Amino acid sequence: MRSAAWLRPFEPQRWLANGHLQTIVGNFYPRPPFQVPAETETVLVDAADGSRVLCHSNWQPEALRSSRLTVILVHGLEGSSDSGYMRGIAARAWDAGWNVVRMNMRNCGETEHLTPTLYHSGLSNDVQAVVDHFANRERLGRVALVGYSMGGNLALKLAGELGEKAQLTAVATVCPAIDLAAGSDALHEPKNRLYEMRFLRGLMRRFQRKAALFPAIYGDPAAVGRVGSLRDFDQKIVARFCGFRDADDYYYRAASARVVDRIAVPALVLVAADDPFIRLFPDTRQKIVANPWIDFVVTPHGGHCAYLSRDRGEEIHWAEATVIRWLQALAGESRGS
Repeated sequence: MRSAAWLRPFEPQRWLANGHLQTIVGNFYPRPPFQVPAETETVLVDAADGSRVLCHSNWQPEALRSSRLTVILVHGLEGSSDSGYMRGIAARAWDAGWNVVRMNMRNCGETEHLTPTLYHSGLSNDVQAVVDHFANRERLGRVALVGYSMGGNLALKLAGELGEKAQLTAVATVCPAIDLAAGSDALHEPKNRLYEMRFLRGLMRRFQRKAALFPAIYGDPAAVGRVGSLRDFDQKIVARFCGFRDADDYYYRAASARVVDRIAVPALVLVAADDPFIRLFPDTRQKIVANPWIDFVVTPHGGHCAYLSRDRGEEIHWAEATVIRWLQALAGESRGS
């Protein structure tokens, strides 16, 4: 790990030392009003089928724009550009003097009509398309990716696929779903079934909306049969409609674990030991630890993308503050510079 002046100990609030409590409360914990001005636009990510994604961008003054770091944020499963953690870290990045782009994955943020396809954990090309779009249009010198959970997998997957050719300044991830098969199976454990069912309800409602919009592609949603787990969804829907042989083929091909050893830009992998459903296989952990480009931080507590600290003020959301400090250390910038 390079100089760790940016890393401060995480101490959970006394009544939130449990990973499940952190995860649940973190999802609803109130935040200051989101007051960063944002422009919205759609970005073409797949010319073959015309798929577009919706982005919310915040740009520093034109005279400074290209010289400032641009942070592209990627949300997690069933999240959107308006998820609390996305708005929280966007506000911090803006206050640091950076350009900020909050990217919606395909279909997310009520954008099912912008693409005939579903979204899944392997669409790193979509992130690349968003990076290229803004980098070329704004002549950006430095671009960093910040991904949460599923978005963290996408960010790391893209960095690994690009390897030494990556035109990225950095990649920061919070609780990334690096080993998809392990995470999917963990969600089906009895103690995690509430999370799994919440994800499934959202995914099935989205699939039904897609079928209504594109009946020639998806037919009758009832024809897929009973979907009782995330693995069922990935087997019966994602694999079938997204070109994978089966769920295991999807998990293998879409997981950043397959390419994490090829990452050749500064990367932050921040995970909590008590995350209810993010799991790493031993060989994946070994690849991460062995890669000198990766700062691998494992905290005893934090839950899934929560990290509610006992500190006051901006440090309450510890992961967001940590990511910003890490990026500032790399960019050589202080707040507002």
